[in-house]
Amino acid sequence: MSDSKQILNRNHWVFDMDGTLTVAVHKFDEIREELGLEPGLPIVKTLDSMSPEEATPLRLRLQNIEIELARQAQPAEGLEGLLRTLQSKGCKLGIITLNTRENAWITLEALGIDGFFEDFFVMGRFCSLPKPSPEGVKKMMQEWQTDEEDTLVVGDFLYDLQMGRSAGTATVHVDPTSQFLWPEMADFQCSSLKDLQQLLS
Repeated sequence: MSDSKQILNRNHWVFDMDGTLTVAVHKFDEIREELGLEPGLPIVKTLDSMSPEEATPLRLRLQNIEIELARQAQPAEGLEGLLRTLQSKGCKLGIITLNTRENAWITLEALGIDGFFEDFFVMGRFCSLPKPSPEGVKKMMQEWQTDEEDTLVVGDFLYDLQMGRSAGTATVHVDPTSQFLWPEMADFQCSSLKDLQQLLS
C-alpha cells in the first residue's frame, strides 16, 4: 500500500455518491425484484441490453425509485467536514455515479452539499460510459487539465476502485464494515470519511 499522506495529498478528488457520500440505502436486490430482473444482474447494463419497448417502462420505474431514495439521502459520517477540509486546501471535487445526473443533484441538495460541486463535475450514468469504465474520470482530468498522478477516486464498491485503477489514479476504499473485500484494488482503506478528514487536518 502506498504512503497514505502522498496519496491523500492529491488535489483532484473523484467520489462515488451512493454509499460513499451517503449512508447506503440502495437495496439492489429489492430493486431488481421490483423491476423483474434476475438476482445479481447489473441493473443499468441489463436495461441497456433490452429493447426500447422493454426498457422504457423499467427505466421510468427505476427513476421513480431513485428519486425517492435521493430525497431521503443521509450524509455519511464525516462528509461535510471532509469536503470543507478539501475546499480549504483548494482541491477540485467531482462525482461519478451510476444514478442519473438529475438524481445526483437531488441527493446533493438533500445532503446540503451541492455548493461544493460544479455542474460539469457531477456525472451520472448517461454522461459517460458507466463504471467501471474510466471514461468519466478521464473527462474530468482533461477538464481540470491534470493527470493521474494528482487525482484519486474514492468509493465503497468494486466498480469505483476498478474505474480508478483503469484511469491510472490512486484509489481509496471507504467501507463502514471494515471488511475491505478488494485490498488489491485499493491504495488506501478507511472506515469512514471522518477518518480521511482527520488525516488531512
